[in-house]
Amino acid sequence: MKILITGSSGFIGFHLSKLLLNKKYQVIGIDNLNKYYDVKLKKKRNSILKEYKNYIFYKSDIKKKKNL
Repeated sequence: MKILITGSSGFIGFHLSKLLLNKKYQVIGIDNLNKYYDVKLKKKRNSILKEYKNYIFYKSDIKKKKNL
């Protein structure tokens, strides 16, 4: 089963993604990595998630329908 998580590099999205990845779900993460809070922290979280083979990441803003 594939699960799409928006804001996958934020606090809630990261922890939910990690939980689901550990349960062997395939997770598709989308995040625009904006400057709402520390971008370095978001990138670090995303690098942790990228270690999972069942994780795919797209840097995109869901407000831009064309990108989806």
